[in-house]
Amino acid sequence: MNGTVASVDEMENRQKSKWKLFLEDISVLQLVLSFLFMGISCMVLMLYLMFTPLWPIPTLYFTWQFFDWNTPERGGRRTRFVRSWRLWKHFKDYFPIKLVKTADLSPSRNYVIGCHPHGIMSIGAVSSFITEHGGFAQAFPGIRTSLAMLAGLFRIPLFRDYLMFAGILPVSKDSLKYMLSQSGVGNAVVIIVGGAEESLASSPGVNTVVMKQRKGFVRLALENGADLVPVYSFGENELFPQVLLSEGSVGRRLQALFKQVMGFAPCLVTGGRWLFLPYRRPVTTVVGSPISVPHVYNPSEQQVDHYHTLYMESLSELFHAHKSSCGLADTHQLCII
Repeated sequence: MNGTVASVDEMENRQKSKWKLFLEDISVLQLVLSFLFMGISCMVLMLYLMFTPLWPIPTLYFTWQFFDWNTPERGGRRTRFVRSWRLWKHFKDYFPIKLVKTADLSPSRNYVIGCHPHGIMSIGAVSSFITEHGGFAQAFPGIRTSLAMLAGLFRIPLFRDYLMFAGILPVSKDSLKYMLSQSGVGNAVVIIVGGAEESLASSPGVNTVVMKQRKGFVRLALENGADLVPVYSFGENELFPQVLLSEGSVGRRLQALFKQVMGFAPCLVTGGRWLFLPYRRPVTTVVGSPISVPHVYNPSEQQVDHYHTLYMESLSELFHAHKSSCGLADTHQLCII
């Protein structure tokens, strides 16, 4: 089957102009480099400028950042300008990425969207939820999505502003609660539930999600009366081949230590196109039906467990209902750990 997929990809690529292919490569490369280096580059730049004649620039910025410290937890500074860059259209076309709608989402409700799997860089989530070219706004008019990422990233100068411009928010209780309770209706916070731990399980042919003990997003939904929506990005794990280290090995313990300290895990990717670029493999992000959730100010553990179980069942049904149409064999199973 892999040979068939590869041949189809090659035929599609031959139909594109060299210039179009180049633009697609550059659009994806900018995301990969931003993911890997933009945060540290912004920090180094600002610290360097502090010791040059341009020191007033970082001084003024850090002063402004001090007074702007809580903006990420108060809805951020979203702008359509960044989310509508033409570059995101080329980014989507590179794989390509497709969004599939299975049910309506009412703009009179708020939502907690759980996105699976994490993969190496959550490519499907990036295209679908932080760009205007991903098709979500057209499929679900009136719903405003905000992808949640590590809160520590919003302390990095300049990088924090880039993230907020794209509509990305910290994955903190205060930030998510603000969007679900103080920003009106029609808001959907997108949480990649499995996080860094799930990225370590990402590998071609693997469909593993980490969520049996991840219940905070369900409690958040109950406390704010927001409906739960499962999302699965088929093909996410096919983009980067990764060396999976065995449990208990020195390498795996080092990955776990790094994740504990930094909040994300270093994945050993064996290369893609041009080393940094992922393979051109289709990604289909399927948005499931909403699970109606009551507004419970202080939910019990039994209530959290009940809706967590409903969510896992809904995610499993979504996976099995669409796996064949998304290129997986009927024998593929979803492993929930």
